[in-house]
Amino acid sequence: MQRTENQWPMYVSLKKVIKQVGRWTAESWELDQVLPVSQEAPEGAHLIALELHLDERGSYRINLDMDNAMLFVVCDELEDGTWIPTLISADQNVAAGCLEGDTPVLSFLMPEAVACWIEAFITRHGEVEICAHRRKHVNRRKNEGPSTNSNAGRFNHE
Repeated sequence: MQRTENQWPMYVSLKKVIKQVGRWTAESWELDQVLPVSQEAPEGAHLIALELHLDERGSYRINLDMDNAMLFVVCDELEDGTWIPTLISADQNVAAGCLEGDTPVLSFLMPEAVACWIEAFITRHGEVEICAHRRKHVNRRKNEGPSTNSNAGRFNHE
């Protein structure tokens, strides 16, 4: 598997960490290694492609403009508690959606080479306008909208 315009294959390996919390021990998972496919695969690593999608360019831009751009590794949790990496994304919305569904997600700082590759993808396909999802029927500058309409809720009985 080779890197293309919209896919960058990587080897991802995780490690189980046992932490002492008071009298109790807690098991958690951390990223062990994330390496490009051009390097030798670490033992136990999974081959996963970071894939870029045209409709996620706005999210990529927001991520790149942050002080600490991140990549997110989405994992499957097996019945025995083992985590298996299944997806790498640069879209914070993908990570948030997974977390809301109780799907494990790990994050790490985006390597500069990956950031440049994503920047080139955005440049090649064009920037996407990023806007807040305001209600389009309300124009606050002109004080217009359903809450300012004096006839709202009234019937015209003619």
